[in-house]
Amino acid sequence: MFITFFTALKDAGLPVSLREYLALMEALEKDLAGRRVEDFYYLSRVTLVKDESNLDKFDRVFGHVFKGLDLLSDAPAAEIPEEWLRKLAEKHLTEEEKAQIEALGGFEKLMETLKERLKEQEKRHQGGNKWIGTAGTSPFGAYGYNPEGVRIGQKESRHRRAVKVWDKREFKDLDDTQLLGTRNIQVALKRLRHFARTGAADELDLDNTIRATAHKGLLDIKMRPERHNAVKVLLFFDIGGSMDDHIRVCEELFSAARTEFKVMEHFYFHNCLYETVWKENRRRHSQRLDTFDVLHKYPADYKIIFVGDASMSPYEIAYAGGSVEHWNDEPGSTWLQRITLQYDNVVWLNPVREEHWGYTHSIQMIRELMSGRMFPMTVEGLTAAMKQLVRS
Repeated sequence: MFITFFTALKDAGLPVSLREYLALMEALEKDLAGRRVEDFYYLSRVTLVKDESNLDKFDRVFGHVFKGLDLLSDAPAAEIPEEWLRKLAEKHLTEEEKAQIEALGGFEKLMETLKERLKEQEKRHQGGNKWIGTAGTSPFGAYGYNPEGVRIGQKESRHRRAVKVWDKREFKDLDDTQLLGTRNIQVALKRLRHFARTGAADELDLDNTIRATAHKGLLDIKMRPERHNAVKVLLFFDIGGSMDDHIRVCEELFSAARTEFKVMEHFYFHNCLYETVWKENRRRHSQRLDTFDVLHKYPADYKIIFVGDASMSPYEIAYAGGSVEHWNDEPGSTWLQRITLQYDNVVWLNPVREEHWGYTHSIQMIRELMSGRMFPMTVEGLTAAMKQLVRS
């Protein structure tokens, strides 16, 4: 199995060596990983991965090779895992039952009620429609249902109706080395081109070399700067939550953009743009960048491309404090307006099928803030978006 793991890492393009593999085997012989899968994961990762950019690929290979692996743990054999109990308690309501549950009546009322519950509640609750708990219809808790609530302690989204998420969630960087399934995305991006020759003269200028040699009678080599696409791009990626459904197409876009644009910077945000963005998802809680600093650093001649499904609570766009993960002092709409006022060339690429846009209120709100410059992430949509950026 470990040989299979090693070869799978090599096949995925990770630069792992035989020496590193032998070091991992020696560590296992000395029982440094104990008997837990998690310990083996961290031991193998620190032994075999030398560059943070390869962590995502390592995680994918590890999950594929060791899928379903059960190692001994410290828990008693007869003890039912807590995760099993949580799933058994998960409540699935019929559509009729869901229709009978009413929202509390607005964002301010929801936050006010949560504060009251935190003061009053003294123990754990399961089921019910009032307290913070699990498997109920209360607006606060996990593994239940409410059309408008605060998700607390749940592993991932189920109904995508939460107004806020009270949890530390981990997102992964997009892999910009992801191989394209087709060249269509790259071909579409090529429509956004303005070629120029800048930088060091490191390319042979054949025509001028022939001309100068003929004039002098001796070989006279002439060099020139390389010709490249001079368009400058800022890419803003929505990451995590409902965007997990669209990781592959976003990675393909990221790969194509890395190849096509010589001057490109990327940033991540979640759901809507706010006062901070980040470059690496593993450090998004500790190394955030002020959005104002980004606006001041990159001049108005940059092309701005947002990539996101624009699917969120309308509060996240229209309200101060409406962000699902933190308390934002200004609405997301304010930050999007700042972008569109500073930069003439702004588009939004949406991976959701265009025929479904009309069913989501937040998509309509973002589309209006973008002055209609929202395009589907299809070949035709990308082509139209690039033409828009050229015309702007």
